[in-house]
Amino acid sequence: MTPSEAISQWAKQGENCTPTPWDRMPEIYLYMDQVITYMHSQLSLFERTEDSPLLTSSMINNYVKNGVLERPDKKKYSRDHLATLMVICMLKQVLSLQDISSLLQSSLDNGESRRELYETYSQAQTEALQQVCRRVEACIPQGEDALRRLAMELAVEANASRAASERILCELGAQKEEPSKKDKKESSPPPEMPVSKEDTLEEKNLSEKA
Repeated sequence: MTPSEAISQWAKQGENCTPTPWDRMPEIYLYMDQVITYMHSQLSLFERTEDSPLLTSSMINNYVKNGVLERPDKKKYSRDHLATLMVICMLKQVLSLQDISSLLQSSLDNGESRRELYETYSQAQTEALQQVCRRVEACIPQGEDALRRLAMELAVEANASRAASERILCELGAQKEEPSKKDKKESSPPPEMPVSKEDTLEEKNLSEKA
C-alpha cells in the first residue's frame, strides 16, 4: 500500500467514524483490562501506531489520583467513566489535565449531566473529524507536496485552536476566582489600627486624671 493509499484509507475511516452513542455504551461495570480493550477499539483511529496507545492502566490510575476521573466502584468502571475517559483522551492532545478537569467540572457545576457533556463532545468531534477527512481526501489527487502543505496547514490551525481554547479557559477561570477572593477578603476581620506613642501617652494622662 502506497502512502497516498494509506492516507486515503484513514480519511475514509475517519469520515465515517462517530463516537459510540451513550445508549450503546456498555451498561455493565467493567474491570480495568476490559476498559483498556474497549477504549482501544474506540481510539485506534487516533493512535499514531499500535505501540503508542492513547490510554493505559497507569494513565487511568493517574486521572483518578488527580481527580480528573471519579474513583471506580470496587475497581469497576461504569458508563460514566467510559464517557469521561473518551473526552479526556481526545482533549489531552491539546489541553493540560488541569484545563480538562476545570472544563469538565465547570460543565457539571452548571447543571450539565455527564450524558449531555458526552453528547456535546460527540457532536463536536464528529463534525471536526469529518471536515478534516474531507479536506484530506480532496488533497490526495494533488500529490505528496500538496499533502505536506495540508499537513502544515492543519498543524497551524490546530495550534491556533489550542491557543484560543487555553485563553478562554484561563480567562474564565480567573474571573471565577476573583469573586471568591473578594468574599474571603470581606469576611476577614479589619486590621488593627497601629497605636502611636502619642496616643499611648494621651490615654495614660486621661487615666491618671480620672
